[in-house]
Amino acid sequence: MRALLMHRFGGPLEVTEVPDPTAPAEGVVVEVHATGLCRSDWHAWAGHDDGVNLPHVPGHELAGVVVEVGAGVRRWQVGDRVTVPFVCGCGRCAWCVAGDAQVCPEQQQPGFTHWGSFAERVVLHAADVNLVGIPDDVTMPAAASLGCRFATAYRALTARARLQPGEWVAVVGAGGVGLSAVQIARALGARVLVVDPNPGARASAEALGAEHTLAPDDELAETITALTGGCHVAVDAVGTEATCAAAIHSLRRRGRHVQVGLLPPVDGHPRVPMDRVIGWELDVLGSHGMAAVDYPPMLELIAAGSLRPQDLVRRTVGLSAAATLLPSLGDRGAAGITVIDPRQP
Repeated sequence: MRALLMHRFGGPLEVTEVPDPTAPAEGVVVEVHATGLCRSDWHAWAGHDDGVNLPHVPGHELAGVVVEVGAGVRRWQVGDRVTVPFVCGCGRCAWCVAGDAQVCPEQQQPGFTHWGSFAERVVLHAADVNLVGIPDDVTMPAAASLGCRFATAYRALTARARLQPGEWVAVVGAGGVGLSAVQIARALGARVLVVDPNPGARASAEALGAEHTLAPDDELAETITALTGGCHVAVDAVGTEATCAAAIHSLRRRGRHVQVGLLPPVDGHPRVPMDRVIGWELDVLGSHGMAAVDYPPMLELIAAGSLRPQDLVRRTVGLSAAATLLPSLGDRGAAGITVIDPRQP
């Protein structure tokens, strides 16, 4: 099969032929029809994830068709249209049994712990626990966005922040996960303010219902307070020391901060304004994807038209274009979601 292969961290990416994968016990092989190009993939390419072994195929947001089923799989068969959370639980530990596969200590992650979906086919483990069927009226590109950015934003706002109608939420970063958060927050009846340096990203956020969009500057916290009285909820959808601090400083007293963007210790452990956290009694919450068992309510909202992940997909490219685009994600982020179709050149 064709795949996007990484030979060294931070180096050029090669589209090449590699051996077809085979289904492991309790796992499946999926033919990839769509896979998202995400900043988390850039972190893997840059060498920020300890578990990535070279050579490596990135890619963790995906949708496709089951083409091979391993021994012990009961729920899935060849021809099923499926997606999967980017965190695949083992299905046996106490966290998985409790429905919290997103924090499974034995988790597998396509594109990180094993070869991912920037390829024509990908292996997925513990299929009966992790696979999610794609409804007929949901397209493959839309379903691919659910594995990381859209589902992560959904759980961050509903299960972690417990966002309520009428509350203000500050979304820092209007890439794929940030714009997902804007759409979801509006569907939940919240009011949204977005911070992003990119005018195109801010325009996309406004189109999705953000009431205020701001470029970061030295007066950002004061401006947000003047506009909202301080937000009830803040989401860092980027994952840098500066964006984390901006999100926390956007909050009112006793607000809730959700950290979604990765904060790798590239230049030492990132500093967090804990003086504000303590003095204002802020809640700081991590959010790490969403387990497959939690997908049904989100899929129901998508089927009803209340949520439209397909509106966030801006373009579809092939593997060759992805080889150029992936290294650029560290410098800038395109508004919306870019999807790769590995069947294209």
